[in-house]
Amino acid sequence: MAPPAIHTTAHSDSEPTEFILPDLLSDCHYPLRINPHYDAVFRVSEQWLFDEGHLVEPEITKFVGLRAGYLTAACYPDADAFHLRMSFDVDNALGMRECCISAFQDPINFQTDKTAGKMCKSLFSRFRETGGPGCTERSIHAMDLFFIAGAKEVDNRAKKHIHDLESYITFRRDTSGCKFCFVLIEYAAQIDLPDEVMSHPIMMAVEDAANDHISWSNDIFSYNVEQSRHDTHSLIAVLMRERGLDLQGAVDYSGQMCKIAMQRFEDNRAILPSWGTEVDRQVAIYVQGLQDWIVANLHWSFESTHYFGKDGQAVKQDGIIKLLPKRPL
Repeated sequence: MAPPAIHTTAHSDSEPTEFILPDLLSDCHYPLRINPHYDAVFRVSEQWLFDEGHLVEPEITKFVGLRAGYLTAACYPDADAFHLRMSFDVDNALGMRECCISAFQDPINFQTDKTAGKMCKSLFSRFRETGGPGCTERSIHAMDLFFIAGAKEVDNRAKKHIHDLESYITFRRDTSGCKFCFVLIEYAAQIDLPDEVMSHPIMMAVEDAANDHISWSNDIFSYNVEQSRHDTHSLIAVLMRERGLDLQGAVDYSGQMCKIAMQRFEDNRAILPSWGTEVDRQVAIYVQGLQDWIVANLHWSFESTHYFGKDGQAVKQDGIIKLLPKRPL
């Protein structure tokens, strides 16, 4: 749902040339932790991707600049080396859509001549060696939601469809990929939470709050590139259209929504019920993992070239984004 009354700025006739990011890092007081196995394990995972995926330039340079390993190491800081390696590999495999879900559902009988399919078959055979039954089933379901939502997003872009705010919030929770990445928290920690815990309304509210913060902050950080491509799958574009805000007003509003999502995360975390000593221990690990994802995503956004190119540290300091020119239609 949309947040309560927030100061807004009416739409202006003048075309902006820049905007200022909300200071989301200052609103996040969680410590950033990096997995101690990061350097050694990521080098192996990276080489596996390059070799098995037959990556060549400029794909290699783009991947290196993405710093995907840094994000994974910060999201799963307590994973052992084996499960961190698997988390690296699985995150990288999410781009192999059509092969990925089939290989995950049945890695033994799945057959293909495609390079991506062979990589996924190998990967998910390894995943199932240590993934619990609940964790594995949730992974398949979450991956399916992600791929379906991704296809719908492509269709929406082609038709220039813009969601209303309420439907966008629901849809964005699937396009973000967070639901699958949150299942990896269980996998990396070698826990397998009962379905009754994962389907509890308060646990779902905790997950939704974390997902919203990650998704909306990504929408803020990615807006400049997206507006240059005329992309409207963005919280900022939705707010400008639905609330009649100018760009800075929509950015500020989005920042306030992130702040409220953080508070929702804390409020619901505080009232989680008890399911007994052992399950409660696993729940605490899982919710800590959601916290790690929130803070890791914020820091990674400035470390990676994904949103700000080589200017991440400068943007982190002053928050000023110079708008890119729009590409020809």
